[in-house]
Amino acid sequence: MMKRILLLLALLLPLIGVGKTPVEQDILDRITDQRSPYYYLKLMMRYVNGALDLTDDDYHYLYYGYAYQEGYKPLEANPDMEEMLALMKGMNPDKVDHALLEQLLMRANAARMRDPFSPTILNVLTFVHQMLGNDGEAQRWSAHLNGVIRTILSSGDGLTIKSPRHILMFDHALDVMAAEGLAPGDARVVSRTVEFVPLVSAQVIEGKKRKGVYFNFERIYRNKPEGYTYKRERTWQFNNLKPREYK
Repeated sequence: MMKRILLLLALLLPLIGVGKTPVEQDILDRITDQRSPYYYLKLMMRYVNGALDLTDDDYHYLYYGYAYQEGYKPLEANPDMEEMLALMKGMNPDKVDHALLEQLLMRANAARMRDPFSPTILNVLTFVHQMLGNDGEAQRWSAHLNGVIRTILSSGDGLTIKSPRHILMFDHALDVMAAEGLAPGDARVVSRTVEFVPLVSAQVIEGKKRKGVYFNFERIYRNKPEGYTYKRERTWQFNNLKPREYK
């Protein structure tokens, strides 16, 4: 089942065209104008209801527009995601356990309330619905998964500190790298708004040698609580069913 998800991902990623770096004033103008097709309330309702006709522009304003919503609290813990990952760690992907899948579905949906664009959560929702035979639901969550990943990938090439990819959560960066088949090392902050995630081993991608990927994390710290220290614990691996430890 997971291989089918990965294949869809591999087919869609090369379709990314011209990049679209998020411009804050543009995002605010579009998502707050009730006459705009990107008015956030309506756009989010389409997303939550599983619309399959969302465009790349829709996903762009959905993802980056979320940074201006009350529910966006990137530095708060997401205990439902932790429980979801713990359940995934103990499951056998070759043996369907419907009771466990139903628990996973409940935890994934609860975790999604705190992080609606997490590739980790969207991937688990796709996987669980496929395992349960809910093909329509699996298709909808898979479309959202691909839409979010395309949005992040198109926000910058990630090759330099001046062209980083823009993320709303630290974990989103590593999820996107996992979706590309890139093995990340320990991230390091290189400026007030950018972190560099090195690759375990350098790769040649599209004729260019890549040693790592730059990500813009400025939105995460806009409302940073005083004295807050962020500690990564784990993230989702797209190519297997095991959470990976990292620092």
